[in-house]
Amino acid sequence: MSTESSKRKAVVLLSGGLDSTTTLAIAKSEGYEAFALTFRYGQRHEVEIDAARRIAALYGVAQHVVAEIDLRAFGGSALTDDIEVPKNRELDEMADGIPVTYVPARNTIFLSFALAWAEVLSACDIFIGVNALDYSGYPDCRPEYIEAFQRMADLATKAGVEGRQKLNIHTPLINLTKAQIVQKGIELGVDYSQTVTCYDPTDEGAACGECDACLLRLKGFAENNISDPAKYQTALQK
Repeated sequence: MSTESSKRKAVVLLSGGLDSTTTLAIAKSEGYEAFALTFRYGQRHEVEIDAARRIAALYGVAQHVVAEIDLRAFGGSALTDDIEVPKNRELDEMADGIPVTYVPARNTIFLSFALAWAEVLSACDIFIGVNALDYSGYPDCRPEYIEAFQRMADLATKAGVEGRQKLNIHTPLINLTKAQIVQKGIELGVDYSQTVTCYDPTDEGAACGECDACLLRLKGFAENNISDPAKYQTALQK
């Protein structure tokens, strides 16, 4: 049995939500020594950060960094600006165009920080829970975006140019439906009651049950014939 010091290191982007927690569980199940990276970027609620801290502790990550980036300086998103979060949209509406919950260039910013930390750690692996099927139309969740970022990353660092680091960006959820993601997490023993997915939760962490993120999450659990263990503001679970 390998020790922590002999394991391959991986930076895992951890928001505290369903997808990133499942991704962390996958990284751990594959034997990586996980270094969790969370961002306080000016999002509406601190409960996401609290959830990420709980989950990082639960999984015994080697280190958990909460990086500060105030994207409210730019705004342009319902998550970082005074813009109303869309509620009760149909699935075909979610697939039509890019919604106002899109945070401009967020994954590019996040992956750049992960790349910097990976170089410091001498790690060649980054895990990110992007998804290109049951998602809200974000351009930085597509396979072609990840492939382009990985090509750029190999040219962007001293370790890469010197041939000491060949980066591998892992996207284990990218071709899974939300139902398949939930199923995978259940198989790995993920405690989804600890996660916060909602775009507009209460200060206590109760989900609204009506935003795109909540509706997709609830759909994923319903298709597995199980109840979502997260807290909701009203009895919306089926």
